[in-house]
Amino acid sequence: MSEPDARTTIMGSSVFQFRVDYIQSKQLPIGEAVHSDVVSAGGHLWRIEFYPRGDTAEYNGEYTSVFLRHMSKSSSAKAIFDAFMIDRDGKPSTSFKDRRTFKTFKIMGVGKSWGWKQFLKISTLKKNFLTEGHVTFVCVIMVIDDSPIPVPPSDIGTHLGQLLDHTDGTDVSFIVNDKTFPAHRAVLAARSPVFRAELFGSMAEATMSSITLHDITPATFKVMLRFIYTDELPVEDEHLDSSIEMIQNLLAAADRYALDRLKFICAQKLWDKVTIGTVATILACAETYNCHELKNRCIDFFVLEENFKEAIFTDGYASVLKFPSIVAELKKRVRD
Repeated sequence: MSEPDARTTIMGSSVFQFRVDYIQSKQLPIGEAVHSDVVSAGGHLWRIEFYPRGDTAEYNGEYTSVFLRHMSKSSSAKAIFDAFMIDRDGKPSTSFKDRRTFKTFKIMGVGKSWGWKQFLKISTLKKNFLTEGHVTFVCVIMVIDDSPIPVPPSDIGTHLGQLLDHTDGTDVSFIVNDKTFPAHRAVLAARSPVFRAELFGSMAEATMSSITLHDITPATFKVMLRFIYTDELPVEDEHLDSSIEMIQNLLAAADRYALDRLKFICAQKLWDKVTIGTVATILACAETYNCHELKNRCIDFFVLEENFKEAIFTDGYASVLKFPSIVAELKKRVRD
């Protein structure tokens, strides 16, 4: 790990807070993590993974672990990463003696990560940083380039997003309720095999200049269309951060149009919303739209004794009863 020198160029950065419901997450077994939202920095996608009881059994569950994971398809990235916590007075603390800040590291490949196995002792976290059942991290990601001729990050998403903001060159429109959304057939077909079949195949839509859609709301279609063009969710859309229903609707749309990456993003956002009151509803949604990892995590959360006794009496449990295989799995896990 080396510190950047004066020739280093910062290609992009992101500074954000990651708030975790520690009372809920501490029930996870060793090796299970809580994930932040996926963020963009320097043309790459990243997420923070917090392991409330550590990522391995090596330290007997006495330490938390924090890692930065590279989520982009690009083969490598060089980044500076730091994470520190907000104390009970609302002030950032960097007084951890067991680590240095701002480590530079290089990631090769998709899904690779780097971080701290012994980020902070659990007893210290509870004593100094637990506030109203939550802990808050401040995370800093800077993507750098120390090569002699730095290459700017990709901005194709920005350009395609601008293409969507204007009607120049649009050759198809979608009517959702009373809203009309102009679009470009080629872009939609390149991103979605379902749109490709509809717009360039033998279906009737291939010859239509205006297509009416049902079973989707204008708000959901607008967000999905923006994602198709930019490969990102709109940052300013607060509904995606607050509404489980909105995320579920977007997940349904992603499944309908075979937008796999969007499905994973929605699944992650739903997992962040899991509580005793919501786990049944989210579990049913995961099963409906074949989100296997989200389903498994929800089941793990559901069968914890202290959660199960309350979750079965929530309104959402009725939706779980529609899936006999899930009910059988829950019963088996509880009995074991």
